[in-house]
Amino acid sequence: MKGLPKAERPTLGILLMVGFALTAPLMDSFAKMIGDALAVGQVAATRFAVQAALLLPLAIAMGCLHRPLRAEMGLHLIRAALILTATGFFFYALRYMPIADAIAIFFVEPFILTLLGALLLGEAIGARRILACTVGFVGALLIIQPTFVDVGLVALAPLVTALLFAFYMILTRKMAQRMHPITLQTYTSLAALVIAVPLLTIFNNTGVTELDPSWPAARELWLLLGVGVVATLSHICISYALSFAPASTIAPIHYLEIVSATALGFWIFGDLPDGLSIIGIALIVGSGFYVFLRERKMELAIERRVPPQP
Repeated sequence: MKGLPKAERPTLGILLMVGFALTAPLMDSFAKMIGDALAVGQVAATRFAVQAALLLPLAIAMGCLHRPLRAEMGLHLIRAALILTATGFFFYALRYMPIADAIAIFFVEPFILTLLGALLLGEAIGARRILACTVGFVGALLIIQPTFVDVGLVALAPLVTALLFAFYMILTRKMAQRMHPITLQTYTSLAALVIAVPLLTIFNNTGVTELDPSWPAARELWLLLGVGVVATLSHICISYALSFAPASTIAPIHYLEIVSATALGFWIFGDLPDGLSIIGIALIVGSGFYVFLRERKMELAIERRVPPQP
């Protein structure tokens, strides 16, 4: 398709992934600062409304927008439903949890993706990677356990986000092979609005806390704008990063997000992970690195035509 970025520029891909890891927690900080002033569904929908407003003119100017086929429209709607729901669950969790804890729990997503790849795509997965996934989940439980005592079932919301995002990534892998990153993100935003706007209209004035929209004050308007702008910039970074470098090269850099989230959480909200959370984060990061290294080793073995051991 016209305007597709050139692949195999790993240094640029790494830099873009660093940009994502440093900026994405800022979006979460803005969402957390909104608190319960607005419905979670409204915050999530506005995030995609701002993204659509920014990307649609850009996609048209770049000439990378195309008329989607009927089957493709269905995939866009499914992809949008997954990311919209995942965003809503994560923003809900941020109202009650430290940003670093929520993001750390979310980082079980690579393990879920690994398992789903085996179940849905028939990808090989050996005992060592299953063990790494298990250790990663234990790390998540160490973070969830004290949080669960404090906030209850809300502590499981980042796990739901991770599960939905894993399905979203499987679909993204399929669609990104033939579509420009800007085009993909633009249609995702528009499809999310097709889902969210009628939903918020139905629940308007119903008193359903998480879906009943209200008019934001000036402070919330600026924060909503911040959520949308930062989300757009950060996801453009990760989309282009994946087009310039292999996922196995840039994926470990994603863990920088925990560092920036911890720094922002402490600076803005005074939150710091406790002892169990730090151990849990270390287990998740260590297991994640191992999974990514195994993925990279298998990729290299395939490239060299050497039968890999899963």
